[in-house]
Amino acid sequence: MKKSYIIVFLILLTFFVISFLTNILGALNPNVSSSYTLTETMAGFLPFAFFIAYGIMSIPSGLLVEKWGEKKMMILAFVFAFAGALMFALFPKFNVFVVSLFTIGTGMAALQVVINPLLRVSGGTENFAFNSVLAQLVFGLASFISPQMYTYLVTNIDKGNIEKPFIGLMTNLVPEALSWVSVYWMFALFSVLMMVIIILVKFPKVELQEDERAGSKESYMELFKNKFVILYFLGIFCYVGTEQGISYWMSKFLGNYHGFDTDTTGADAVSYFWGLMTIGGVLGLILMKLFDSKKILRWFTILAMVCVFAGLFGSADISLWALPISGFFLSVMYPVIVSLGLNSVDRHHGSFAGILMTGIAGGAIVQILIGGISDIFSLKVGMMFIFVTLGYILSITFWAKPLVNNKTITSLKDLFKQES
Repeated sequence: MKKSYIIVFLILLTFFVISFLTNILGALNPNVSSSYTLTETMAGFLPFAFFIAYGIMSIPSGLLVEKWGEKKMMILAFVFAFAGALMFALFPKFNVFVVSLFTIGTGMAALQVVINPLLRVSGGTENFAFNSVLAQLVFGLASFISPQMYTYLVTNIDKGNIEKPFIGLMTNLVPEALSWVSVYWMFALFSVLMMVIIILVKFPKVELQEDERAGSKESYMELFKNKFVILYFLGIFCYVGTEQGISYWMSKFLGNYHGFDTDTTGADAVSYFWGLMTIGGVLGLILMKLFDSKKILRWFTILAMVCVFAGLFGSADISLWALPISGFFLSVMYPVIVSLGLNSVDRHHGSFAGILMTGIAGGAIVQILIGGISDIFSLKVGMMFIFVTLGYILSITFWAKPLVNNKTITSLKDLFKQES
């Protein structure tokens, strides 16, 4: 298959946009809650509406992409994203926001299913590992930039700096006291631009490998009888619940307990969380070549627990740094859990991958639980539920029994063998 670097660039751009649209909710949470006078449980419905789409759409998207092809599926995904963003930008009501988030989440779930096999084909199988790492770095960069864009728009609209780029236009488009809605006008614009780019680009034909196919009903039934399939599904469920549980509630926690400005300092903290996660991912790749992945997961999980504990119970300065730094230690969890899971079964990897992707719904359920507990007790007590999800991830390091362990370098001789 002839490589297509234009497609590789398009996929990296798609990763950027997915992250840009997905990981803004933590920065928005305080303003959304204030604008609509939400309880914590109601605030938890926002990530619920977004991430439940992954649980519902991941497997159906895998079936549809085999039927319709990658290009049509990507265009449809951005149609959903555009419709969801524009719907809310035009009618900024809470109930419309919930529907909008589910609609955008549906599009993002479909894109996640399409782009990894497409990246393998367009960049070459031999470059897939490198390109996958590059994609994750781009994903992390967008997660870092997205809250910064939010801060730029909100602070300048609120100050009336209409001479700055986009600010004059957005000031006319958004209702008074709802400056944060400008973010969704930008999302609608990005979605349209992505549709135009995809329409203009010629796509290669993708032959799915066995471990990328959606699989038959029989394969799913067989997998569900394997206890490790359920256990690793819960692992992804707990990971995404943890990741979103920290990033989504962090800004509000810093504002409520330490008086930090959520539009600036709180948004920066969310931005640093994702930036540090990206840096941690690079270090994790190096460590995976040196140590057993279960040991890396164990120590990173313990250190993440220490950071969350310090963030919840430390002083203002400690909390401001400890919560974002937890992102550094969360960085290895998703790839390690997925690889341990896929290496624990000897067939039906495509179906198993679909099951694991539905575990992203943990980002939905855990936020409802944190919100509900927060309404009964306090936000601090609610966020302590993160220790439950991290505890489950820690347990994986004791009961995981993969059929194949990650290959490690034990000497310089091993390194040269791998390079040759």
